[in-house]
Amino acid sequence: MTAFDDLLAANETYARTFAYSGLTGRAARGLAVVTCMDSRIDPLGLLGLRAGDAKILRNAGARVTDDVLRTLVLAVYLLGVQRVLVMPHTDCGMAKVSDADVHALTQKNGVDTRSLEFHTVPDQDAALRHDLTRIRTSPFLPAELPLAGAIYDVHTGKLMPVEMP
Repeated sequence: MTAFDDLLAANETYARTFAYSGLTGRAARGLAVVTCMDSRIDPLGLLGLRAGDAKILRNAGARVTDDVLRTLVLAVYLLGVQRVLVMPHTDCGMAKVSDADVHALTQKNGVDTRSLEFHTVPDQDAALRHDLTRIRTSPFLPAELPLAGAIYDVHTGKLMPVEMP
């Protein structure tokens, strides 16, 4: 047995009834969602979407990093994205630590991560507003690109919209 046998077996079952070969890779509903990597989040399900409807960009804390901006540029100009939702969530691990905490933890394991920025979230509302502003003011994205922010409650399944900055 390897650490991935269960996944490969599950894929064999999935592939037998695979139904998405006709999708083009474009966002059929014109949507990109920036959300956290937290496994409690089912971005398609909670937004009433299906495979092929949206581009889902995930990272720790749902932060709009340089890589997320790069990906949004590609999504807008190449893959049919016409609107963006930034969706962090409640009870996020990134809101419970600081970058210094993460550096200290990794240092205890003999790993020096001081060259990395983890984009921890001391104030989730402020971080979301900052990230929305980052998208809104990006010279690489259309100024009129519809943009929204909402915090997903992992305990109720509800979205809580946040007013734009």
